[in-house]
Amino acid sequence: MLIAGADLLVRAGVRLSARLRVRPLIMGLSIVAFGSSAPQMAISLQATLANNTDIAVGSVIGSSIFNILVVLGLSALIIPLRVSRQLVRLDIPLMIGASLLVFVLAYDERLTPSDGLILLSVLVLYLILLLRQSRHPARSHLPASSRRGSAPRLSSMLLVLLGLGLLVLAGHLLLGAAVTVADDLGLSERVMGLTVIAVCTSLPQMATSLLAALRGQRDIAVGNVIGSNLFNLLGVLGFTALVAPTPLSVSPNALAFDLPVLLGVALLCLPVFYSGYRITRAEGLLFLGLYLAYGLHVVSFTTGMPLAGKLEHLMLFFVLPALVAFLLFSSLRAWRRQHKREAP
Repeated sequence: MLIAGADLLVRAGVRLSARLRVRPLIMGLSIVAFGSSAPQMAISLQATLANNTDIAVGSVIGSSIFNILVVLGLSALIIPLRVSRQLVRLDIPLMIGASLLVFVLAYDERLTPSDGLILLSVLVLYLILLLRQSRHPARSHLPASSRRGSAPRLSSMLLVLLGLGLLVLAGHLLLGAAVTVADDLGLSERVMGLTVIAVCTSLPQMATSLLAALRGQRDIAVGNVIGSNLFNLLGVLGFTALVAPTPLSVSPNALAFDLPVLLGVALLCLPVFYSGYRITRAEGLLFLGLYLAYGLHVVSFTTGMPLAGKLEHLMLFFVLPALVAFLLFSSLRAWRRQHKREAP
């Protein structure tokens, strides 16, 4: 169902963007991204109403980290992903700002209804920006085949809705099974939200981005991830905090480790995307390696394994300095290359 829903969503999204004369990137950032994040909204609301706030908050944080490191990493392994200049100039800085805003609002270990209203207001402003950009389409970005054989607008919209429905239902079935397994293993709510539930709610995004990459729709593959993260941080957390009967509690561990990791992963996108305006296979492997290290740390720290301290020391004193040096070097080289092109 995930594969069928993602296939329908990508095909119909491309046709609909051509019919509406909207770039596929805008479609990926909006309808595709928000629709594939629907399971995350449903799970966070259900967890909040059941007073499982660690699951509600942890799943959003874990899903956002998974989207960037795993979904983009695997998509880049299929085909190097082209990155639009709009993403580097607007959407990535907004994602960094949204991550920082959540971190600041949650610093008192809770998210209140007023915090939720702030997050939703920022999301509305972002949607207004997308709407303004969609009014100035660039026809050259649309596939020629889509322009020639576009399906009628209504049928394309129905196919989009059908694809979204399959994604939501498949995500719900997978989530139910995963939660049962996690309960049997005795995992805590925080770990369950950061790992099992986060991965399951991100499977629609993964299926959509991977199929988009396989079909050469790289704008949708990247835009889906960035748009989903913006919707998760601003829309899901904002709406959940707004309607929650009590303020959402944020665990000290999430403040000390998970939210800084989320902010660091968002910051990582800027130099990686800027260097050549693409994500290479090597950078995709880098993303996957970072998520493996993050997952090992979460599991080992929670279970009290001695691996946690060694892994944290390795990450802080070896991996992170090497990563920062590599990113600074690649960003400087990209800036010099672009500066030479612009020089008369």
